[in-house]
Amino acid sequence: MSPSRSKKRRFSTMGFLKLIRFPNLLIIGFTQYFAAIFLVAEPRGRMDIFMDFNLFLLVISTMLIAAAGYIINDYYDIKIDYVNKPHRVVVGKLIRRRIVLASHWTLNLLGIAVGLYLSIYVGIVNFIAGFSLWLYSNQLKRLPFIGNFVIALLTASSLFVLAIYYRQNVHLLANYAIFAFSINLIREIIKDMEDLRGDMRFGSKTLPIVWGLRKTKYFLYGLIMVFGSILIVLSAQLGNEVLNVFFMALIVPIAYFVYLLYRADSQKRFHQLSTYCKLLMLAGILSMAFY
Repeated sequence: MSPSRSKKRRFSTMGFLKLIRFPNLLIIGFTQYFAAIFLVAEPRGRMDIFMDFNLFLLVISTMLIAAAGYIINDYYDIKIDYVNKPHRVVVGKLIRRRIVLASHWTLNLLGIAVGLYLSIYVGIVNFIAGFSLWLYSNQLKRLPFIGNFVIALLTASSLFVLAIYYRQNVHLLANYAIFAFSINLIREIIKDMEDLRGDMRFGSKTLPIVWGLRKTKYFLYGLIMVFGSILIVLSAQLGNEVLNVFFMALIVPIAYFVYLLYRADSQKRFHQLSTYCKLLMLAGILSMAFY
């Protein structure tokens, strides 16, 4: 095999890993394993749940659906991404469009099939998630707020599906799912603010385009207050001191986040806020270990 052909094949593989957001998939898998081990392990024991092959299949099915969602999102966003993130474009440059589309449907079908093997309910959740991700990429993401809401709800479903399958500590998992939903809803709106230039050029109707950056910021301030209050009330009802301390301790980084949001006025700063949301999510995941 010639060096040029070898390089081309390797680069295409790296392009596919980039297309499916492989690091993000690892984070999804890590989150589900972490939640299962620390939140639903009792009374089976943490090692037993860690070694449970069905948990492995559940995580794989979720990752397959998420990967299919990332693929179809990039498939529909080629023109916008050439404006907002030209260095990240894979579809049509590194991988042919028809291969991209075939990969999307293959991964979706595999994710649904694995879910059905585990449970009819898991299969239904995976089907709804896969269809919603396609609908989001095709239509909803260009509408104000609706697309943001759907993708945040789907992110939270990775924790809800654990409750559906294991049926243990449902209220605790719901608390973390709401936390994941709120952080991701805020992050999705911020990403729309970051991608304002490309979205506007291709006719999207996201909140920053319809309302403008100032009104969208006011809306985010309100969301932060509402979700913060809900999480504090829910954690208090659980009677768990660790969760109470964690959510109260979040006041400081969230206040700093609001300050950064107030000052943000460029694509670079909105991108930093998006990264900040990821760090808040990571803090939430790690707090499970203290339950």
